[in-house]
Amino acid sequence: MVITSKQNPKIKSVAKLRQRREREKTGLTLIDGYEELAVATASGVAIETLYHCPELMGGEDQRRRLMALVSGGMEAYELTRDVFEKIAYREGPDGWLAVVKAPKTDLTSLSLRERPLLLICETVEKPGNLGAMLRTADAAGADAVISVTGVTDWGNPNIIRASKGAVFTVPVANATLDEALAWLKARNIAVIASTPDTTTIYTDTAMREGVALTVGSEKYGHTSEWLQAAQVKVRIPMVGQVNSLNVATSAALLLYEAVRQRNQ
Repeated sequence: MVITSKQNPKIKSVAKLRQRREREKTGLTLIDGYEELAVATASGVAIETLYHCPELMGGEDQRRRLMALVSGGMEAYELTRDVFEKIAYREGPDGWLAVVKAPKTDLTSLSLRERPLLLICETVEKPGNLGAMLRTADAAGADAVISVTGVTDWGNPNIIRASKGAVFTVPVANATLDEALAWLKARNIAVIASTPDTTTIYTDTAMREGVALTVGSEKYGHTSEWLQAAQVKVRIPMVGQVNSLNVATSAALLLYEAVRQRNQ
């Protein structure tokens, strides 16, 4: 079936998933882009509905995969270019958009290995930063990324896009500050919080055992409550005129220091 009208009920339904309220109500979200969709499905994510625009697709490999999905009985709809661009998130869409179940975010359901490596983002706001941290967490082999008092949801399509689909490869969770601290304490996981207000350099801190490396909001950093609860506070040395690093860059440095220590 080819959808040619922007007023089609299915198109209106997909457009509603741009809103967090609708995502939380339905438990669904959007994956916009072939690469992100390939990562998600390779991780076991099932496509609920596929929307595609052959005019925008690049390469025979993508077209062959489309044919395999459609011939397999998946609910799929071909869209004209103008209709597809109405529901696509990115500029210059590549003709692939899928409705899938949003990532699970239950803190108590996280499964951890021995000596877990966790990244905790306290009050981080920007989907682009959360997505970038997920990509790094995936590359570093982190057990999970936990959002504490976050202002956006893990099913935000901008997070999915910025993470290149890593939100489906790295377990994620939401928690309040008290919930997160109680959960970490019960599992004997040390909290290592990044802040400029300490003399301890992050490379001088042991990260070989179970640790939760934590970063705060883009503007204010960690709350005083979180810093008071942390077992260790560390800083990343800076010698320039700018007084802070991008939060995703800070997270990457902390995670890969843990990787370096664990690989020694």
